[in-house]
Amino acid sequence: MGKIDTLQDSRVRVEIEVTKEQFDHGLDHAFESIKKDVEIKGFRKGKVTRKIYEQHKGVESLYEEALNHVIAETYYQAITENDLQVVAQPKIDLDITKVERGKNFTYTATVAVKPEVTLGAYKDIEFKSLSNDVTDEEVDKDIEQLISQNAELVLKTGSIEENDTAVFDFEGFVNGEPFEGGKAENHELVIGSNQFIPGFENQMIGMNPGEEKDITVTFPEEYQAEALAGKEAVFKIKLHEVKVKEVPELNDDFVKDLDKEGITTVDQLKTDVRKRLVDEKVKANENKKIDFAVEAASSNANMVVPEDMITSEKNRMLDNTKRQAEQYGIPFEQYLQFSGMSLEQFEARLMEDAQKSIRFNLTLEAIAKAEGITATETEIDGKYAELAKQYNMEVEQIKSQVNPQAIEQEVVVKKTIDFLVENLKITA
Repeated sequence: MGKIDTLQDSRVRVEIEVTKEQFDHGLDHAFESIKKDVEIKGFRKGKVTRKIYEQHKGVESLYEEALNHVIAETYYQAITENDLQVVAQPKIDLDITKVERGKNFTYTATVAVKPEVTLGAYKDIEFKSLSNDVTDEEVDKDIEQLISQNAELVLKTGSIEENDTAVFDFEGFVNGEPFEGGKAENHELVIGSNQFIPGFENQMIGMNPGEEKDITVTFPEEYQAEALAGKEAVFKIKLHEVKVKEVPELNDDFVKDLDKEGITTVDQLKTDVRKRLVDEKVKANENKKIDFAVEAASSNANMVVPEDMITSEKNRMLDNTKRQAEQYGIPFEQYLQFSGMSLEQFEARLMEDAQKSIRFNLTLEAIAKAEGITATETEIDGKYAELAKQYNMEVEQIKSQVNPQAIEQEVVVKKTIDFLVENLKITA
């Protein structure tokens, strides 16, 4: 059913005929969907016959719903019979003037389909070996961070210096008027952290607790709040306290206070830190190998990814991001502000990510097919068991909620990635 024309950029055009019988069925469906709400003078609501309805409203009033129904059915039938793997919503082209009860008519559906992949090199690709060694400097740096995390803020006598923490009230004014979000009490700020508008923190250096001061700054031209961008503002501040970090000394007493099981001395702490850093480096290097292997195989493969497919994946990514932001109680607009990007910039980045993700997935699928990589029942059962443990659920619960094809695909993808990594040519 349907004539197929192959177009550029992994798209096809399908010409589909709708018979008069199919359209009659669509008209029946359209009337059934509205008849309970039909009101015509002289008849009870929902009791109007089809004949009476058409006499008063005309059969053409059913065309829109009938066409929606019949196009959905015939389009699905056409792509199924022609084994088309569509990857986006179709563009329907229909001449409405040729639609008439009792006559056949045709329409076309132009749709993006799954691209064909021509594999390039994906085995014996050279990869320079990575060292899993951890230096003494890396161990010392990690312990310095641990010491810093355990530092305490204590009150300081004297004026503010860089890296001190100021506790103060502030209120901002533009042209003598306060603005939204420009006021806070007992706010803590590390001087030199550059969290405030440029110039603000420097002007606080030298202040003493109890002192009040007016600070004049200019908002950046690219400031996220457009009403404030480029404006000069005066902040009235009152300093309450100055705090400084009191850093503990690295000794056995400090190590004991960390309360790490079996670790009571500095030497034991360094050994534990080194082991953790080695484990982290091994994992990071393994991920680098994976990224390299998949990236190389994808770059060497030839395919034409249709724009509609990329846009569809981008929209899915965008919806996921919005849902994740909502789960953390962050409005999406605020999430964009944190990211430092406009919506247009964020979507442009997502388009790049979507294209890369699609290319990776299609390449892995093609390699799995070429190498005969499949998922065994034991591997699938193992994946179900892994998910059950991860979500603290029974295996049968997981099976009832997760598409088995998704599980099989995940196993195959993992095996294919392992295959690529195993077939890298590691060089010194």
